[in-house]
Amino acid sequence: MDTLAIRPATELDELITAVRAAVARHADWRDTTSYVADALREHLPPPELLSADQLAGERGTFAGHRLHMEPDGSFSMVAIVWQPGALTRIHDHVTWCVFGVLAGVEHEDLYTVSEDGTALIEVGSNPNLTGDVSGFAPPGDIHRVRNVGDSTAVSLHIYGTDLDRIGSSVRRYYDLPVR
Repeated sequence: MDTLAIRPATELDELITAVRAAVARHADWRDTTSYVADALREHLPPPELLSADQLAGERGTFAGHRLHMEPDGSFSMVAIVWQPGALTRIHDHVTWCVFGVLAGVEHEDLYTVSEDGTALIEVGSNPNLTGDVSGFAPPGDIHRVRNVGDSTAVSLHIYGTDLDRIGSSVRRYYDLPVR
């Protein structure tokens, strides 16, 4: 992931201030997710937050651009650019996450592990449209994200951890068959 070089200071700074206030409530992860989602809904920035170079990419790829790492490690903000055909592996997370779609459609497939632990069961599918904000908190956050459209999608993700310290928000990848 690269670090964002150009950003509209006021829009992103207002969002950072609102997320700080939400996190400062010291609620459990589910409630924190709700508070941060409210902050992101109120301060969702435009896709112009990223430069043309950051929006570029090859079909089938996605790229993350770190926007902000909170000095105390309580949250990180990453813009993800999803080219048409981009697809993540099925995974879960180390902490809560809130995301908002700035452009395009970020498609999410939701899963649970079968009772015997030998397979994944698809439990839902969400086409997250431009302007949509959603979030989750472990456990029960197994998903895959993809861009099934013909245009680039951009989303902003806020994770409840210091990504500079741990490197990735992913806790584990699931290579089980899907039923």
